[in-house]
Amino acid sequence: MLNELLSGGSVAIVSGVVGFLISKKITAANFEIYVEQAKAKAIAIDNEAQTLLERAHLKSREIEMEAKKQYESAKDRAKYDLHQREEALVVQEENFKHYKQTEDEKIKSQNSVLKSKQHNLDRNENSLDVLKEKYEKKLDEAVHAVEHSAGMTKEEAKTLLLKNIEEKSRAEISHIVRKYENEAKEEGEKKAHFILAQATSRFAGEFASERLTNLVYLENDELKGRIIGKEGRNIKALETLMGVDIVIDDTPNAILVSSFNLYRRAIATKTLQLLIEDGRIQPTRIEEIFKKVSDEFEAGILAEGEELIADMNIGVMHPELMKLIGRLRYRASYGQNALAHTLEVANLAGVMAAEMGGDPILAKRAGLLHDIGKALTHDHDGNHVDLGAEVCNRYNESEVIINAIYAHHGQQEINSVECGAVCAADALSAARPGARREVLESFLKRVTEIEDIASSHAGVRQSYAINAGREVRVIVNATLVNDDESVLMAREIAKEIEERVQYPGEIKVNVIRESRAVEFAK
Repeated sequence: MLNELLSGGSVAIVSGVVGFLISKKITAANFEIYVEQAKAKAIAIDNEAQTLLERAHLKSREIEMEAKKQYESAKDRAKYDLHQREEALVVQEENFKHYKQTEDEKIKSQNSVLKSKQHNLDRNENSLDVLKEKYEKKLDEAVHAVEHSAGMTKEEAKTLLLKNIEEKSRAEISHIVRKYENEAKEEGEKKAHFILAQATSRFAGEFASERLTNLVYLENDELKGRIIGKEGRNIKALETLMGVDIVIDDTPNAILVSSFNLYRRAIATKTLQLLIEDGRIQPTRIEEIFKKVSDEFEAGILAEGEELIADMNIGVMHPELMKLIGRLRYRASYGQNALAHTLEVANLAGVMAAEMGGDPILAKRAGLLHDIGKALTHDHDGNHVDLGAEVCNRYNESEVIINAIYAHHGQQEINSVECGAVCAADALSAARPGARREVLESFLKRVTEIEDIASSHAGVRQSYAINAGREVRVIVNATLVNDDESVLMAREIAKEIEERVQYPGEIKVNVIRESRAVEFAK
């Protein structure tokens, strides 16, 4: 048994060794085959790389030749363009030389003509001098001949002639003197009555105060001191910037804002209210709040105009016209609010036009725009009729509306039913008892005229009539007007107001010149 095992093991070992040797031989043979295949592939890759390299060289030479060709072409074109420009410059230079030569010849010709005319003028002057001397000699000879024939000298003849004329004209002169004496007496009486009428009608009293002031309520009287500021700095800044008169008196928990301009007074009132709520009352903050409120009011009047147009259903209207309609809220005519009057006229005109067979929408539109010029009279010269017609023409409103603007003041004939309705509605609105007060209107015209006189001088930035028209505050540009010129300007404005404006009492003219330097730390 043991022998069998040993012989089996020996056979197995021998078989393993033989197998190992055979496997090793086979592996060696396969390795040599792989090596040969790798060498063949390497040779093929090398040949392919050589081929690609040769192709790349050929491509680069082609590109180089194409680039050189394009360069030569561009170079030739540039040379051609340069040659053309040089030729053009040569032609222009020749033309300029020819033009210069022609102009020189013209100037020489004109100079020769002028010299000839000057020579003729000198000769004519000499001839006139000679003729004048001859004329004076002949005149003297004629006077001597007359004196000799009349037996009188020239002075004696003149005295006698004047005496005869005086005797004949004495009666006529007496008649003329009596005529002008009577006219002067009548004119004096009219002037006296006029002065008395003006003096009595100009007394506004409580009425002017009622219509020209706003009250601003305070939480406590300590705020009055803060509004006044140190050495009056804050109240001075408020009045100068906003163009109103701020009255701080013994009235508890209230201050008074006074100005004839409703729009300016409303902005000042709102600014003061916001400053009081904010608590920081100083010149810089005052300017910020004032600018903010002014911008809000401008936006507000446009929004109000848009709302009114939408409510009345009268069609599309230009934004500038809607803005002017909103601004009418801050205008008054004879004490009657301009916007209220306008709406009243528009509604009445629409009803009447409908009853008469006209176009009620066009009539309402004409009624709404008939006094639109009143929104411009504070900022532009001229009456509200011409200003209104001009702005409506600018924004392409219809001829019926233009006719209504002119006709409601009798400057044109009524050409349509709608225009007649507007004129009738305007008369009804104005004639309604209590609608208007003419004293306030004359007062507003006077203070507006005072502001216009001050603003017409060169170098004036702003001018405000305050204190019920008894004072005008003029703010000038410090870079254009010096201290000496400001004194002279105050005198000139006062003199012009005396000549052009009729007013009771006296008007104080304040010319304010402020130089301000501003820099920022960055």
